[in-house]
Amino acid sequence: MPILEVRELRARYTSAGPEILKGISFDVEADDFFAIIGPSGAGKSTLIRCINKLVEPSGGNVRFRGEEVTRLRGRELRGLRRNIGMIFQEFNLIDRLSVMDNVLSGRLGYTGNLRSLFRAFPRVDIERALQLLHRVGLEDHVDKRADALSGGQRQRVGIARALMQDPKMLLLDEPTSSLDPKISREIMGLIKSMAQEYGVPCLCNIHDVALAMEFCNRIIGLQDGVKMFDGPAELMDRTKLGEIYAMEVL
Repeated sequence: MPILEVRELRARYTSAGPEILKGISFDVEADDFFAIIGPSGAGKSTLIRCINKLVEPSGGNVRFRGEEVTRLRGRELRGLRRNIGMIFQEFNLIDRLSVMDNVLSGRLGYTGNLRSLFRAFPRVDIERALQLLHRVGLEDHVDKRADALSGGQRQRVGIARALMQDPKMLLLDEPTSSLDPKISREIMGLIKSMAQEYGVPCLCNIHDVALAMEFCNRIIGLQDGVKMFDGPAELMDRTKLGEIYAMEVL
C-alpha cells in the first residue's frame, strides 16, 4: 500500500481565481525519492504544500498512511504535520537561535508548552540532535548562531531538524535553489542517503532537472497545473522534457 495516495487533486488560491492544480493523481511508495518538476508557475510548490495542508485543496483526495488528509482539523492536523517533515527553500531557521536549538525545534510538536517555553528538552532528544548534527557534519557548530552559517550549512541544519521530528515522510520544497551547483549535489546526496538510512520516503519539488534525474527514482512533470509525465526517472527523455517545458519563457 502506498504511503501517500493523491487523487484528482485541485487547488486555487481564491474561489474566483484560476485553478493552480487541475486533477493531479499519483502514489508515493515507502522507498520512493519522488521528484516534481516543471516550469515556474506549474504548481509544484502548491502541490507539495497541499500534502500537509499548508495550502487547502479545493478538490480531490490526499491519503497519508491510509488517513484522509483533506478532512483533518485541529489536533489531528497537528498530528499529521508531526509525521511529515519539511525542508524549505529558504531554510526557515530561527537566526537568533543556536544550531542545536534549531534542530531541537523539530521536537516542539511532541513537547509540552512549559518545556517548550524554557527549551527543557529530554536528554534523549538532546542526544538524538547531537547524533543528527554529527551525521550532517555540523558537530563542531552546535552552539553557533544560525545566521553565522553558510547556505549549505543552514540547509544541513534544516535536514537535521526535519529528521528530528521522526517523520514518516519528507517534503522537500526547492531544497537546493539557493545553493551553488556543487553544494546542491552534496545536499541532495545527503538527503537521499539519510532518507534511506532512516527509512523515510521523500517528495521533492525541484527546479533542477539534472538533480532530479540523478537522485530521484520517480518523476512527475507538471505544466500549468496538469500532469504531463509520471514514471521512473530513467524513462524521462528530451522529448518528454520538451513537452513539460514547452511553455517556459527562456
